[in-house]
Order: sequence, then C-alpha cells, then structure tokens
Amino acid sequence: MTDSHTSPSRVPLSLIDFANIYRGESAADAFARSVTWAQRAESLGFKRIWYSEHHNMPSIASSAPAVLIAHVAAHTASINLGAGGVMLPNHSPLVIAEQFGTLAELHPGRIDLGLGRAPGTDQMTMRALRRDVHAADSFPQDVQELDGYLTDKSVLPGINAVPGRGTNVPLYILGSSLFGAQLAAQLGLPYSFASHFAPGALTQAVQVYRDNYQPSERFPEPYVIAAVNVTAADSEEIAAEHDRRVRRSRVRAMAGKKLTDAELDLVMDSPAGQRILDMLRYTAKGTGEQVVEYLEEFVELSQADELMVALQSPSTPDSLRNMEILAQHWFA
Repeated sequence: MTDSHTSPSRVPLSLIDFANIYRGESAADAFARSVTWAQRAESLGFKRIWYSEHHNMPSIASSAPAVLIAHVAAHTASINLGAGGVMLPNHSPLVIAEQFGTLAELHPGRIDLGLGRAPGTDQMTMRALRRDVHAADSFPQDVQELDGYLTDKSVLPGINAVPGRGTNVPLYILGSSLFGAQLAAQLGLPYSFASHFAPGALTQAVQVYRDNYQPSERFPEPYVIAAVNVTAADSEEIAAEHDRRVRRSRVRAMAGKKLTDAELDLVMDSPAGQRILDMLRYTAKGTGEQVVEYLEEFVELSQADELMVALQSPSTPDSLRNMEILAQHWFA
C-alpha cells in the first residue's frame, strides 16, 4: 500500500444496503429497515450507504435506487447516499442524469452515483426491461454522456439535464473485472470493486487501476472502494451461527428452486454449492475484535481507500447489532 493511504483503522467505512426482504416480510418492511439502518449508520459515523439495482429478485427490493435514495434522504440529515449501482445499459443517460440531478438539488452534497454495466437480473427480465442485448457495448460512451449532463458539458449540443446540469454528482465506476478497472483509470474516476460477491480478480483489478490511472480535474488521485462482507456479533459462537444461516440462505436463493433442508445440505456440499459459497470469500466474522483484525488485513490486501461493507445477518435486529459492533470497534 502506498504512503498516501491512511492507516487501516482510519479508512472510512460505508454500507451497501440490498433492501433485503427477509422471510415473512414485505417490500415495505425492507424499506422501513433501510431508513432505520441509515439513521443508525449516520449516528455511528459511516461515510455513505449505497443501494444496488436488481430486478425480478423476490428477496431484494432495491429495483429503483433513485426512489429509495429519495425516501431515505428525506429521513436522514448528513450521510451520503447513492447507487451502488445504477446499471446504466438499462437506462438512458439523460434519464439517469435527471433523476440524480433531482436528488442532488433536493439533498446538495449528499448524492453519489455508482455505475455498472451488468443487467442486474436474468436474460428473460432483460427482455422485460426492453434492454438491447448490445447495450453494454456502449457503456464507456454512456458514462461520458452522463458525466457531460451532470457537469454542464453536454456531448449532445442543445441537450441538457434539467435538473442535473451543473450539479456535478460524483460518478464511481463499479466492477468485478479488469474492464471496469481500465475504464475508471482511463476516465480518472473512483473505482469500486464488488469483492463482496465476485472476489476472483480483486487484487489484479485494483493494481491495473492504480498503475494506469489518468488524473482528472476532480479526482487527481486514484480512489479505491473495496466491498467486503461482515458478520459481527456479541460472541464468536453467535457470529458463527449467523454466518451459517446466511450461507444456507444464499445457496437456497441461488439454487433456483425450493429445497428441503436435506436437499440444501447436498447442494451446499456440491461443486455448484461451493462456487456459490465462494462468492462470500471475503467475509469478516466473529467478535468486534476479530472483525477489525480481518478488515485491517483486507485493507492491506485490497489497497483500499474505503471499505464498502455488506452486513450479512439473518434478521433486522441482528443486522443492526452487526452494524453497531462493527462501528464501535472500527471507529474506537
């Protein structure tokens, strides 16, 4: 890690909120928890919360990040809120500029815009979204078009985002491969790696980003946000049980069909199940002290300037306690 990095204990912590719908809950319950989460995170000292765009997923309610951000922002005062991210090929750059320009006018200085090129869903749902299968090919040009609308330097003469024009909403490139790292470096934008579910290329992508970074006026230095899972609890045993339940829930959700507990055991032990579980490779679990020790090592590994934490807990009360334990020990 370069000398310009802060010490691990001072690296900012942020949160990603999937607006999970736990068993027996509704989307409204998930949104109420998102507000509670943000209010608590704000009081504890977290830097930002991001909401990810997913579609046609029964356990995730964050299909419309801009709407959810507006709701949470109206119930908080200072914490940064953003998309982590908007899947830009699903949308017109002008529409996204207008949406996030509106948010920036309503909540100045608090809005972030992370951008990804994946669909955030399956092939059939892509069709329902009216997404062109080749839309991702123009992602670099779409990012530049969007940036032009937000910085009052529109690449299309006479076309402006109202609201949006001149709001300078900061853009972040999201990625899980070398493509996003190279693009973020080329455009001089911060880079956020999705290591909370796609751990494979983390260190290589960050190195490519740092080695090839082209300074921009707004971001003269490279800036890396690395995502990591956290399961903190009041004892090592409780954390282990929460981790076990989270892993079983992850495999069950991704197996694509209803499974009995015995069938789930078999799937988890299979090569396919192990591939799903490897998505959680970067997970800090245990007591507050154990989690902090892991995260400090992860900062060194990832060369991160900021950590984006995915709290992995089996219920709303558990997730809030997870957040509190993490903050109490990291910000001490």
